[in-house]
Amino acid sequence: MKIIEENKKQKDERQLNRKFNKLITEKSPYLLQHAENPVDWHPWGEEAFEKAKMEDKPIFLSVGYSTCHWCHVMAHESFEDPTVAKSMNDVFVSIKVDREERPDIDKIYMTVCQLMTGSGGWPLTIIMTPDKKPFFAGTYFPKESRFGRIGLVDLVQRVKGLWKNERKQLVESSDKITFALKDVNTESPGRSLAESVLRKTYSQLSGRYDKKNGGFGTAPKFPTPHNLLFLLRFWRRTGDEGALKMVEKTLKVMRMGGIYDHIGFGFHRYSTDPNWLVPHFEKMLYDQALLILVYLEAYQATGKEEYANTAKEVLTYVLRDMISSEGAFYSAEDADSEGEEGKFYVWSKDEIEEILGVEEAEVFSKLYNVDVNGNFLDEATRRKTGKNIIHLKSDLPDTPTIYIKLIRKKLFEAREKRIKPHKDDKILTDWNGLMIAAFAKAGYIFNEPKYIQAAKKAVDFILNQMKNSEGRLLHRYRKGGADILAFLDDYAFLIWGLINLFEASFETLYLEKAIMLTEKQLKLFWDSSIGAFFFTGEDAESLLTRQKEIYDGAVPSGNSVAMLNLLRLAQLTGNDNYEKKADHLGRVFAESIRANPVAHSFMMVAVDYAVGPTYSLVIAGDKGKEDTISMLNEVRKQFLPNKSLIFRPTEWSNP
Repeated sequence: MKIIEENKKQKDERQLNRKFNKLITEKSPYLLQHAENPVDWHPWGEEAFEKAKMEDKPIFLSVGYSTCHWCHVMAHESFEDPTVAKSMNDVFVSIKVDREERPDIDKIYMTVCQLMTGSGGWPLTIIMTPDKKPFFAGTYFPKESRFGRIGLVDLVQRVKGLWKNERKQLVESSDKITFALKDVNTESPGRSLAESVLRKTYSQLSGRYDKKNGGFGTAPKFPTPHNLLFLLRFWRRTGDEGALKMVEKTLKVMRMGGIYDHIGFGFHRYSTDPNWLVPHFEKMLYDQALLILVYLEAYQATGKEEYANTAKEVLTYVLRDMISSEGAFYSAEDADSEGEEGKFYVWSKDEIEEILGVEEAEVFSKLYNVDVNGNFLDEATRRKTGKNIIHLKSDLPDTPTIYIKLIRKKLFEAREKRIKPHKDDKILTDWNGLMIAAFAKAGYIFNEPKYIQAAKKAVDFILNQMKNSEGRLLHRYRKGGADILAFLDDYAFLIWGLINLFEASFETLYLEKAIMLTEKQLKLFWDSSIGAFFFTGEDAESLLTRQKEIYDGAVPSGNSVAMLNLLRLAQLTGNDNYEKKADHLGRVFAESIRANPVAHSFMMVAVDYAVGPTYSLVIAGDKGKEDTISMLNEVRKQFLPNKSLIFRPTEWSNP
């Protein structure tokens, strides 16, 4: 009893002695992860910049996100170290930014990093003047210098000396970088994009395709769903079986690989190797949404149940683990648990035998490639750990046997008892828009009310809870409050979801909401002098530059999605102004897209729609009549990506 009381006393004392920096009042899970660092972190805001001016210090800007493995590593190595923190506090005013909350800030300074170093990533490290002009950029820095790479301890002292003795050169350098940033311009107006650019995109993707392992490029290998969405449309347009083969091979090997969570479902963020075995284990909401859309379209295109089953499994994961009580969707799950990447997801053979018994463990181990030595390497030593990343070498049948399902269920229930990875429970409008689009499409294809209802609940939450008093859409919601003016992606992705939901439910309310948001998007983001959409609204905070995004990254660019939305709305409403805006948008970037169309594969999805042919399907009838139901079911099966569907119910009466 005395031991328990003493432990409680020590715990209470630790709680009383906890010290927090200025991040403690923030809502971002990422910023709150750093609220107890001895680094005197500030959130992005005028207070930090004024402090830097008053104290004549440069700014140390660190950008990351809560489920980022290397962000955790740099925090543990350096930002939690009192000696490193003291040095940073002496030299800098330090600012932490959550890239998912403030993608506008992240995009600008990531562009800086790419200009200065030729690469980028997170954590993003920027050192800049108090007026936000950068003069140094990088990503992860170890605590100590090693292998010719400067460590954070030495970097801080070097900047201290430069700031004191060579300030003029640093300021001149920051001016040049800022000028170069403003000169980075993807606008290259030209004639409208035509079918020839679709063929060039296909040719470029074919050249990058990994014939052995599926996907594109080598390692690290990302799913890049927008490439696959384009290829499905190219196959539909041309009948080129090579395009469909690339899609099918990629979807199958990803589903079989370690990048897929075979026990709890859902896809990890990317594979560190070419053959999809070893993932970075974080799970991002946007990946789930975009991959659901691809597997659904592959099912429509081929009729193969394996693609439908994968989509349903990912939907199951999202409904189980990634949905709030109000019906909106959380952002991500971490790669790490208990301080180790992947610990929640990997298994030893002994663990599996203990849970399943020898006979069932042998069946499972043979099917899912479990062995006593394991295939998961220790990050530091690169030696086998005896832990296994579950994966398949030959695909399961379309419908796994009840026996296999029961085995997986036992392992899932055992895994649920482990310490789970951190969940980033903030709700982002743009990523929710993608998931709404996915649930609505699944509801449409499978004629499944629960999926449509999930999409409706998320829409209701965003439109009711994520607006300010003037009706302006907001970007982030967490713990009872919404904040941060919405960006282009928020509007474009949510409109995508609303159009899909209209076609799934036939409720005109969702089409009306899509039109209303489109009009607001045009007012807030459209460049009236050149055309196309800025990433930030006309009412947003003024940063170093106001960017336009056209390149596809982990998610499609807002301009690409907006172009497709405008084309779909033009067909649904007959408003040719939307079609004209879409054409204008494409022409603003036309020449840079023609030069490298593979970097704009979702824009190619929009161009495919614009080139046509497109189809307007109007089905009139009684929703409850057998012939109407039969016709709707037939349309649902068809892969017709460039169609619009309107259902007009008629009243039936006896003569």
